[in-house]
Amino acid sequence: MDKKKLLLLGGAGLAAILMANVGLNMVRGSGSPQAAAAAKVEMGSKVLVAQRALPVGTIITADSIGFKAWPKEMVQDAYFLEGEADMQKLLGTVVRNPITAGEPITQGSLVAPGDRGFLAAALGPGMRAVTIPVSARTGVAGFVFPGDHIDLVLTQTVKGNDPQPLKASETIIRNLRVLATDQSATQEQVEGKTKVKAFSTVTVEVTPKIAEKIAVAQTIGTLSLSLRSLADNSAELEQAIASGDVKVPAGASPQDEEKLLKQALAHPLDGGTSFATGGDVSRFQRKSMPPMGGGGSGGFTAPPAPAPAAVAGPVAPPRPRGPVVNITRGKDTVTVSVGAQ
Repeated sequence: MDKKKLLLLGGAGLAAILMANVGLNMVRGSGSPQAAAAAKVEMGSKVLVAQRALPVGTIITADSIGFKAWPKEMVQDAYFLEGEADMQKLLGTVVRNPITAGEPITQGSLVAPGDRGFLAAALGPGMRAVTIPVSARTGVAGFVFPGDHIDLVLTQTVKGNDPQPLKASETIIRNLRVLATDQSATQEQVEGKTKVKAFSTVTVEVTPKIAEKIAVAQTIGTLSLSLRSLADNSAELEQAIASGDVKVPAGASPQDEEKLLKQALAHPLDGGTSFATGGDVSRFQRKSMPPMGGGGSGGFTAPPAPAPAAVAGPVAPPRPRGPVVNITRGKDTVTVSVGAQ
């Protein structure tokens, strides 16, 4: 190979090496400004954000919100800032607009107790608010707070002709969401802990039909609250999905599926209730309904028996036909026909 070809090959190789170095420097140079820009993002004050998705009507509790550092240039005046926001006033407020998990909470997205439309904002579509009178004994000694879910238990005494009435207790409604206790929808905090206090009324979220049932139940006997565990809703939801009562449409997005399941978790239930009678508690109490009849007070009264038809005079019993036999029991004798044609 002559010298000219060797020089050409050497020059081409040198050019390739130079081009490779230029390309490598360009790649390195393009990443450096991005890294430098990311390093220059300055974090500002901590803002209040949602710890989980908060749909419309959610009552704000201490575990549903928290402060998080936010880029300084993105901090807005409508945000709640750490050190400036009063957490005591935020607890018990209601979400007016849906808030996604990790999204900053704005001042216009919450409705405070006492504001116009507060209770209406707390109610779900088609739901109603019903107030139930309670005492320290029937109200779980004050350990019920806005946002909790409860079951409603009816205790009654059923009287009849028997001197001993039937005492029964029945869970008539399940999974009711508490909106307020007395006229308060907030949870008072003392040294970072929720203060337990007695209340005389509790307001719950119900369907129109359940509202009618609760109104009747208050005239029958005593209503008591039974606080539900958070795990109960999940277990009942799994049973409802398995039985087909709750159906997730095919092709639903994860967001739509989560929204549907949350609605099912929050919905009150008035079917599949349980009961207990005095006989289940003590052997000296009734386990079944007492015999009913007229004249009983305070319980169910059986309808009066129809009066016998009026007759013009005494009616003789029908005369037996054919052979007869007389059967005597004590002082009573009965004639019975045998072999009658």
